[in-house]
Amino acid sequence: MLKNKVFLIICISLFTLIWTGCFAQNEISSPYSRYGIGLVNNTSNMTLASMGNVSYAMQSNDYINFRNPASYVAFDSLSFVGDIAFNISSIHLKTTALTQKGTIGRLGYITIGLPVTKHWRTSVGFIPFSDRGYNITDVQTLPEIGNVNYKYSGTGGLMQLYWGNAFKLCKGLSFGFNLSYLFGTLSSTRYEEFGGDYYYNYRIAQNDYADGIYIQAGLQYKVNIGEFHKLGIGAVYENSAYVWMKRNLLVNRYVNEYNSVNTYDTAYAVLNQKGSMRIPQSVGGGLSYSYKDKLLVGVDVTWQNWQKYSLKWKNSTTAASVDSLKDAIVINAGLQFIPDPSSGKFGKNIAFRIGTRFSTGYIQIRDIPISEFSISAGIGLPFKTFNSKCSLNLLLEYGSMGNLKNDLIRQNYVKIGLNLVLVERWYQRVKLE
Repeated sequence: MLKNKVFLIICISLFTLIWTGCFAQNEISSPYSRYGIGLVNNTSNMTLASMGNVSYAMQSNDYINFRNPASYVAFDSLSFVGDIAFNISSIHLKTTALTQKGTIGRLGYITIGLPVTKHWRTSVGFIPFSDRGYNITDVQTLPEIGNVNYKYSGTGGLMQLYWGNAFKLCKGLSFGFNLSYLFGTLSSTRYEEFGGDYYYNYRIAQNDYADGIYIQAGLQYKVNIGEFHKLGIGAVYENSAYVWMKRNLLVNRYVNEYNSVNTYDTAYAVLNQKGSMRIPQSVGGGLSYSYKDKLLVGVDVTWQNWQKYSLKWKNSTTAASVDSLKDAIVINAGLQFIPDPSSGKFGKNIAFRIGTRFSTGYIQIRDIPISEFSISAGIGLPFKTFNSKCSLNLLLEYGSMGNLKNDLIRQNYVKIGLNLVLVERWYQRVKLE
């Protein structure tokens, strides 16, 4: 037992270091991550991600559902739960004239869950909140000047460190909340390069540093209908959070001299400019149904108020940044089937999962909404030891974002995910004779 605990601690430490490195060097190569705070991470744990990210009414003692903190009440009263996930994505970008491919791998999240008292459970974890990574080139022809090259690039994102608590209010009813610290850096660089020699070219580099508090609250109600049927209802509210910002802006000018290295001259600089970012609220609800623990289905609906997003800087003459964002509706649906959950045979208690997700999209370009769609499938492989049980979960997901209208970009991806869940019995009741 002690060896298992030591091994678990080493694994968590190692994966934390790897994950931190992956996040710091994030480049997801998505042009749509240029807008707002980047592409928002709406994923669930790997189990629920295989079911279309349906989560609001889901709870189990075999995984950590951080999308609804009320679900933590399902943790076993004598056990520790740890969940580590990794994924790799192949991204395909397409316009009417060009295509581009790339592959990105990273650790997805690290979470743990613990019992505190009979009616109180807690959880902590690291989860990516948003990702930014793009590299765009545009060429325009101006009168009397000729071709002008515009280059846009960006990296970074926001990270979520959460502490969650759940409380059993009465039979079947639970309440929970996640108190999260958001932090990270959003970097962007723009080049304006003129075709001829000895023209002044410009590089505008901006680093935005963010930190703030974010609250998520949830409710769940579970009820048995007869001997074999269970219904679940869940609801989640995420508050409209104001995140404190600090900006460093540097404008350089330079000339393209033949066969020489560019020499940069600082034209304008702003250091430690303070501001605030408003991350809008969202409200969601979901239903679940299970039969004999063999069949589990669920559906979620979420409304995200992205029209209220803003980014303001003190002592700035420019208006707040809204990036043409709009409110979005997200629908998730999924199914899980286990042939015989009570069987001791390995092949009988493998979990098979499938799901889908659709979003109207919160990004809007040239009055065209950038909608999203994905389908997912996965399996769960359980393992048991004397003091613990583990599950290895595999995810395969295909998704599409955007379209080719008005010279826009269609982004397709294939994601493969893997996670390891460990439920370790740390507390033992001892009988005194």
